[in-house]
Amino acid sequence: MDELKTARLVLRHWRDADLDAFAAMNADPRVTQFLDGRPYVREESAAQMARFMRHWDEHGFGLWVAQWREGGDMLGFIGCLRHDDWVASPYDAEIGWRLAPAVWRQGLATEGARAALDHGFRALGFERVISITRPDNVASRRVMEKIGLHLEGEAHWRGRDVVWYAIRRPDWETR
Repeated sequence: MDELKTARLVLRHWRDADLDAFAAMNADPRVTQFLDGRPYVREESAAQMARFMRHWDEHGFGLWVAQWREGGDMLGFIGCLRHDDWVASPYDAEIGWRLAPAVWRQGLATEGARAALDHGFRALGFERVISITRPDNVASRRVMEKIGLHLEGEAHWRGRDVVWYAIRRPDWETR
């Protein structure tokens, strides 16, 4: 699927022109505080964007660019992806998001994540979706709970302590 629409957002595929906005977002230490704990340089953002684009080619799904429904620059990303190195639990995909601070606390991560989760279960046939974050990332944990995921456990992954949440298809169908 090329794009998803919500009440306020369009979730669409990546374009080369997204790099400037993506690099600017990742250069903000508030955005990366729960990732690597330091701002990303432009080359790191470009490499990450290229990985996200490749993920679509390899898996048929991935992280979408989030932008206002009326258009404009990217606000961040929302969607699902696979991690080759996640072994703490079985799963079909991880749902994740990263938004620019200018649009935090507006419910956009929740709105977009609900649409991406619904797409994963309805169109892609997922049976189990997880979401991973640092234990102190209260905002992301709150989004996970709002979209119906429940705390499943803790793990040490990629050199960091993380918590992970999950939702199974039957729970998604009855929420």
